[in-house]
Amino acid sequence: MSKISIQNISITKLKTDIIVNAANDRLMQGGGVCGYIFQAAGARELQDACDKIGGCRTGSAVITPGFNLCRYIVHAVGPVWQGGNSHEAQDLYGCYRRSLELAKENGCHSIGFPLISAGIFGYPKAQAWRKALQAVNDWLNNNSDYDIEIVFAILDQNILDLGLKTAEDLGITVS
Repeated sequence: MSKISIQNISITKLKTDIIVNAANDRLMQGGGVCGYIFQAAGARELQDACDKIGGCRTGSAVITPGFNLCRYIVHAVGPVWQGGNSHEAQDLYGCYRRSLELAKENGCHSIGFPLISAGIFGYPKAQAWRKALQAVNDWLNNNSDYDIEIVFAILDQNILDLGLKTAEDLGITVS
């Protein structure tokens, strides 16, 4: 049975089939969560795999091997916040949806997400949570025949609590 959870854990410590990297559109190793994922997976090997893909448009995602980290890494390109009037919500929703599609296409039954775009891309955290939870919940409802565990890996307790509150407000069950 599918489920959504929000956990206080580093994304690089998850034991999921897929780890989602909050990527830039050039698929270059960045700082923050992206940098930790590259280091944990094997930075040179992962960058070589990303270079072969070449890039990814905002609102979508691509998949590479997970090397030393997990089975696969999905590189989801969320939007940079520009005030909310530049299709940011649709793009953020789209990168979660595409990440889950890639999981299903590759036979994966567990996936770990960061809160995409809510770091250096500046997306307001409450709005990022709302869109993330709507996207994964909609995907689960539209793919009820496919079992998958969706984990949000969050290190900051205030951001974690905001996610739990947002899920409650939306009527979405999380553990």
